[in-house]
Amino acid sequence: MSARGTARQIAAKAGMLFGALFVFTLLLAALPAHRAPAQQGSPQGSPTQAPKVDRGSVAGMDMGDERASEKAAVGDMTPGHHAAHSAHMTTTAMRAQTPEDVQRAKEVVAQLRAGIEKYRDYHAALNDGFKIFLPNVPQPEFHFTSYRNGFLEAFTFDPARPTSLLYRKTSAGYELTGAMYTMPKRANEDQLNARVPLSVAMWHLHTNLCMPPRAQMLNTDWGKFGLKGSIATPDACDTAGGRFRPSIFGWMVHVYPYEDSLDKAFAMHHHME
Repeated sequence: MSARGTARQIAAKAGMLFGALFVFTLLLAALPAHRAPAQQGSPQGSPTQAPKVDRGSVAGMDMGDERASEKAAVGDMTPGHHAAHSAHMTTTAMRAQTPEDVQRAKEVVAQLRAGIEKYRDYHAALNDGFKIFLPNVPQPEFHFTSYRNGFLEAFTFDPARPTSLLYRKTSAGYELTGAMYTMPKRANEDQLNARVPLSVAMWHLHTNLCMPPRAQMLNTDWGKFGLKGSIATPDACDTAGGRFRPSIFGWMVHVYPYEDSLDKAFAMHHHME
């Protein structure tokens, strides 16, 4: 083989390697941030022991930071929680409604209902790889999350394939009430609107998080730090010696397809006004 041919082969292989690394980097960035953490916390405002800090990070956020935040995030994701007024949540602006939006929203609800019908039996969800998020923490609504679906939703949208299923705990187990779609936090409002119309639904993103200094993770005041904390600005976080995160996790929207109207199916934003 000539020197020129050999050089071309080397260049081609190098290009394939760099291309693979680039795609791998994109996939890591798109992975949803939720994990199944250990239970954290005690009443807001009192010092408490935080979860064990893992070595490693996702999108620049320590695993210990992530786990210390997730229990608080559950409260903000619960219907009826007045999260729109929270300094730690950003919501999309409601747009003017059009007949096309209404029709598209109805199609999303119909496809979702058909796609999750088999999960009325929560055992089917567990068998298909959905994991109960914070199963030992009392919640009005439990998230059963498929991290595979969350990964896929970073790239494509299938209304019948939500990231999480929403269940209400009952004496017999769990009752299916709805589902949650996700998108990476880098998504803009037009991209969110293309999936679920912003004239019908309100997407939300957890923001303005101040984590305590790493040395204080095991004994800190969660009334000041975290998603339930009083600190919500970079300056205040710096003054407290914390580590500020503009946003965590990704965009989320809840849908309740068994309700009898679109207003109720996308009712979460009504509780935030």
